[in-house]
Amino acid sequence: MGYNVPNSLTDALAFLAQSDVKIIAGGTDLVPSLGDQAAKVNLLDVSRLTELRTIRHDKTGWRIGAAARWTEVLKADLPTCFDGLKLAAREIGSRQIQNSGTVAGNLCNASPAADGVPPLLALNAQVELSSVNGVRMLPLADFITGVREIDLRGNEIVTAVFVPHHPQNAHGHFLKLGARKYLVISIAMVSSLVWKDSQQRIAGAHVAVGSCSAIALRLPGLEAALLGMTYDELAKDTRIWGEHLDVLSPISDIRGSGEFRLDVAQELCKRSVLASLKSIGFSNG
Repeated sequence: MGYNVPNSLTDALAFLAQSDVKIIAGGTDLVPSLGDQAAKVNLLDVSRLTELRTIRHDKTGWRIGAAARWTEVLKADLPTCFDGLKLAAREIGSRQIQNSGTVAGNLCNASPAADGVPPLLALNAQVELSSVNGVRMLPLADFITGVREIDLRGNEIVTAVFVPHHPQNAHGHFLKLGARKYLVISIAMVSSLVWKDSQQRIAGAHVAVGSCSAIALRLPGLEAALLGMTYDELAKDTRIWGEHLDVLSPISDIRGSGEFRLDVAQELCKRSVLASLKSIGFSNG
């Protein structure tokens, strides 16, 4: 096993083009998977690359460096559309994991239960992939292709996650249900992003569900049905939340049955959207 720590992104890309390596930053997924065994592949540690740690914005949107820690996301001065991502960041393992685990690591692990994926899907996030050949941008929905599967070429590294600007009054939210409150793999989780028009009705809504299919998914049918609705109308509606879950395909396992997961997803969709609406003053209560 070789262990390499480049001092610049240019060096990292050059090394990646010449060698078969596994990229690590926080190592919070790799180390537990090894158990008592040594790694059998060469490692490329990008944790010292400061250009991968920054969180910044410009006229096109927000760029979150691939090696940004979840604690750094929590502390960043981000608009309210990122509230769902910050809530998810608090759910990612222990405080120690949040201090070490990275945004890109959570995505590249490609677990159906990765907490960071639904809020980034709701934010229309794109993944920036770099190699010696240049940079390509890929929607997050296309980057994660299956359980533990991602569209990452052998000479590429994730360098950032890009989030476009959203309306100023857009508010995000995130909820998950597990067998216990802390340090838990979710039974189901939902992230929502909602904004209003001048008539206090929903002008836009994004809803993403995790742990209920091989990859986290947006619910386009529900998103369309929410348009034009008010808080009070949705709070009383008993059908809309369960009518648009057909894109999901939850499995049954030790944490819950597929049927139970669908019931949970339905309830979490309702609670998450209504919580987002409360944040922007939709409620008449």
